[in-house]
Amino acid sequence: MRTRTIAGILAALAITLTACSSEEPTVDDAKNQAPSVSAKDKAKIREDLGYPPEPDEATAAAFIKTLNAIDTDIVHGKDEKALSRGADTCRMIKDHPDRAKQIEQTNKRWSSPTHPDGHGLATAEKILDAAHKHLCPDF
Repeated sequence: MRTRTIAGILAALAITLTACSSEEPTVDDAKNQAPSVSAKDKAKIREDLGYPPEPDEATAAAFIKTLNAIDTDIVHGKDEKALSRGADTCRMIKDHPDRAKQIEQTNKRWSSPTHPDGHGLATAEKILDAAHKHLCPDF
């Protein structure tokens, strides 16, 4: 959602900046003018915001496999969403040392269509442990 919002803002900015030109700008023109962010810059941004590094392919797969072993409804076929929630869980681990609060927040964060209020505290604790083990062992 943020990507579309940022793309929309950049498109509007590009249109505004080129309004005086003789050619009509297109959305493709705005996309081509959008600044790119290097992998190194993305990693620095993640670190500055308190998130763990982006997991490599093997680590991400191990995390998803662990979640699916707990309950396939946790990921429910949305690997990227699960990885994003895992990063959020890691940030929460870093920011809030109270284990009981971590489990409670994990239960709220990890909902699914069939579990809109979370999967319960026992499952939330397993999810929390999986995120810590695979995505942010240094937190």
